[in-house]
Amino acid sequence: MIDMSQQAAPAVGTPPAPGGKQTDGRTVRRSPVLRLLARPEVGVFLGAVAVLVFFLVAAPSVRQGGSMATILYQSSTIGIMALPVALLMIGGEFDLSAGVAVITSALTASMLSYQLTMNVWTGVIVALVLSLAIGAFNGWMLMKTGLPSFLVTLGTFLILQGVNLAVTKLVTGNVATDDVSDMDGFGQAKAVFASSFDVGGVQVKITVVWWLVFAALATWVLLRTKYGNWIFAVGGNKDSARAVGVPVTFTKISLFMLVGFGAWFVGMHQLFSFNTVQSGEGVGNELIYIAAAVIGGCLLTGGYGSAIGPVFGAFMFGMVNQGIVYAGWNPDWFKAFLGVMLLGAVLINLWVRRTATRR
Repeated sequence: MIDMSQQAAPAVGTPPAPGGKQTDGRTVRRSPVLRLLARPEVGVFLGAVAVLVFFLVAAPSVRQGGSMATILYQSSTIGIMALPVALLMIGGEFDLSAGVAVITSALTASMLSYQLTMNVWTGVIVALVLSLAIGAFNGWMLMKTGLPSFLVTLGTFLILQGVNLAVTKLVTGNVATDDVSDMDGFGQAKAVFASSFDVGGVQVKITVVWWLVFAALATWVLLRTKYGNWIFAVGGNKDSARAVGVPVTFTKISLFMLVGFGAWFVGMHQLFSFNTVQSGEGVGNELIYIAAAVIGGCLLTGGYGSAIGPVFGAFMFGMVNQGIVYAGWNPDWFKAFLGVMLLGAVLINLWVRRTATRR
């Protein structure tokens, strides 16, 4: 990965960059502040703090522990999916099928468990295999055809949307699956994917813990492993990456499979939280995941971003979503707030990057 602490100096005879000092005639060492601003998550962190302070003032009930737990839960269900979507975007691609893939996974586990009277863990495992296969298909089709990921995953989105509804009606005779709460293994699965635990008298959802664990793992992968270097390389320039020995095909396909894993996990959470699944859900959520990643500092062009930024991006979504309710405002304004937040975050990120790279 590129060392963001240094950059090329101006031509000989020009003064050194403001805030830095010329060390060898070729390199300008930037100040700690500029190096900090160069981090992709700095802009969204400042935005998240601003949104939090705003709703702490506008909606006093947000200050209560239970309210904050609800906000974190709302953020975690977005954030778990935003993480692999962000890694995929750093790798230069994005997935429009992520939202409906969540429901495909949940429907698969539910119908296998109930209609075939299987232990729910059998359905969970089959759903995982299917989700990984969908991700692998997206990646394979992308690399095989050379089509943009927008077109490939748009096709997958439409296929899954139709299959979700048609198969659910065919198998259950309804648009929703049957209640699986009485099936064998339900209690254990709920404990893993949808349980709560007490923190100082406040019930916190297990998804908040999983969200933070996945974020820490993704950060370690990006910054401390060879695979993380591959992700940045294929997102920056896949031809150059291939020329220096980076396994581009493997990296791209595996990134789509990571999105499949995220879809499976969130799908299992939805199933074991509500015991049933509506086949028409999930449409539009893929845009929320992508927006959380973009707000978190990822570029649509790839090669730039972090795993921490989407955590703050997802928190901003959760904060706005629940903050509007706690403030007593009309929830119809939610999407408008999200649009303003997205544009504002993009402009802030642009300003931060220009400030950090200005010489």
